[in-house]
Amino acid sequence: MCLSSLTDEEWLIIEPLLSKKKLTRPPKWSKRQILDGIFYQLKNGCNWADLPKDLPPYSTVFWHYKQWRSDGLIEDIMEILHHKV
Repeated sequence: MCLSSLTDEEWLIIEPLLSKKKLTRPPKWSKRQILDGIFYQLKNGCNWADLPKDLPPYSTVFWHYKQWRSDGLIEDIMEILHHKV
């Protein structure tokens, strides 16, 4: 678990915001793990390719970041987490 990992309380708040889509096969990485990668990069300012190896591949994390950012979801999550504190 990396330092930027979501707490269980935070995850319970955020999980309902993430769209559920029909899956043809189980995903290799959970949305929580992907969010941990996004938060790690945002907190540390590292290059996407320099994410720790215990997180999903940077290409996966960055792809979701771009999608969720363009949908306004990253901003919504940050706002919720900011007000939770």
